Amino acid sequence: MGAVLAAVLGASLVGCSSTGGKRAEDARKASQAQGRAAVDTPRWTVAMITHSGDGDTFWDIVQNGAKQAAVKDNINFLYSHDDEAQQQAQLVDAAIDKKVDGIIVTLAKPDAMKAAVARAKKAGIPVITVNSGSEESKEFGALAHIGQDETIAGEAVGEELTKRGKKKALCILHEQGNVGHEQRCDGAKSTFKGKMQNLYVTGTNMPDVQSAIEAKLQADKDIDAVVTLGAPFADTAVKAKEGADSKAEIDTFDLNEKVAAGLKSGALGFAVDQQPYLQGYEAVDLLWLYKYNADVLGGGKPVLTGPQIITKDQAAELEDYAKRGTR
Repeated sequence: MGAVLAAVLGASLVGCSSTGGKRAEDARKASQAQGRAAVDTPRWTVAMITHSGDGDTFWDIVQNGAKQAAVKDNINFLYSHDDEAQQQAQLVDAAIDKKVDGIIVTLAKPDAMKAAVARAKKAGIPVITVNSGSEESKEFGALAHIGQDETIAGEAVGEELTKRGKKKALCILHEQGNVGHEQRCDGAKSTFKGKMQNLYVTGTNMPDVQSAIEAKLQADKDIDAVVTLGAPFADTAVKAKEGADSKAEIDTFDLNEKVAAGLKSGALGFAVDQQPYLQGYEAVDLLWLYKYNADVLGGGKPVLTGPQIITKDQAAELEDYAKRGTR
């Protein structure tokens, strides 16, 4: 196995050059297409259950990372999601009933998920939390949490807005009850030297999101920054800005292909990247390591994948990665 892993590592190092990078990427795609594992461990099954709604590109990127790690680690990967917390908990129960070998779960609404995670632990199934729930993860008995600290990420946004000379900002919360979203806006308020207001919208209805932001910008011309909490909402905010004839800068959490293009063109000011591909990849890989070698990460603390402030200067470099669905 050591020889196989060394070969895999060697291939990744070759990717540091431009031509080597293309060869490594071609090899990655071929390996994934052929379902070729880099290990000879049993074919364990890992289920990921998230709070995603339909059509959220962020979770496509998380899944891309998880699937790539699953190919490498000979893992049978199952994915399900529901933006209603009770239904998400039921999906966890369904995975427990299937006797999966590991569970990856988000804790956007932790109170509703606590019992389900406890049932998994009682069944002897290791659990890793990702993306949301860093404060509850250890308490609920998870092996580790992989993601960004939402308060720290919010603080980074407040500092960046201040650095850019903004005076009045709008923080758009698209999912009521999501503790991570509240933490982002609260963190931004704590470090922003100007004034920040929260605007709650229904994230499952983009026309309503656009009209709500547009109405706010029309009513208050002093707003000079709008911060959305997810990449799909950044483009909607840009449209709302245009409709309101506003001069506000549009900034966002998370990165995808459209956000990278918006940063490159100047339509967006900056983005906060929490590296969702890495969240999915590391969660699957860590469950494999735990099953194979009883390895854990973090020492009881979250394993941070962000935040990273992305501006126009980095957009061109990341655009190709965003197009292939890994950033």
